[in-house]
Amino acid sequence: MRLHVADHPLITHKLSVLRDERTSSQQFRSLVEELVTLLSYEATRDVRTESYELQTPVAKTTGLRMTDPVPLVVPIIRAGLGMLDGFLKLVPNVEVGFLGMRRNEETLQPETYAKRLPENLANRQCFALDPMLATGGSLVAAIDFLFDAGAVDVTAICIVASPEGIERMREAFADRNVTVVVGALDEGLNEDGFIVPGLGDAGDRLYGVAE
Repeated sequence: MRLHVADHPLITHKLSVLRDERTSSQQFRSLVEELVTLLSYEATRDVRTESYELQTPVAKTTGLRMTDPVPLVVPIIRAGLGMLDGFLKLVPNVEVGFLGMRRNEETLQPETYAKRLPENLANRQCFALDPMLATGGSLVAAIDFLFDAGAVDVTAICIVASPEGIERMREAFADRNVTVVVGALDEGLNEDGFIVPGLGDAGDRLYGVAE
């Protein structure tokens, strides 16, 4: 497993505003979209491409395009939905699948409640979107699901991550082709399993409290 912390001044600046508890839901959503576009630039460096010949207004030249099958991007519902537009702004010609996963706040273990994916992911590059890599349980389960369906490599894009979550990912995917791209690696988890300093509950901050 490979970890890439996108240490860029613009990312850190936007993330600082995102962390602020005074930031409104509207501004939070806008900042998440901007951040994910920047993170997606880093995450797609190894997207598979092929060369082809094209004609400019002046001469023939060789260009690059993504190979078939195109990558699949999978937001982890519900907070991951807030990241989708930022990814699609950079890479619009991908397919989109959905996984609904939530953390049981008592056991801190992931629960799957919805899925909408192609039946066969053979030879597919996949990108999983989840803003918070806390304990790592939900993201590990989601990536396992993608590999079981035939994916050949998975890149996870997270806004913030904890060292504990990263370590769990390393243990789970020691021999798998997995990359984790994050905007910041935070201090750790508190007794409730939330990232410190973190962002709070990303889903609630994106969409409001849902009972």
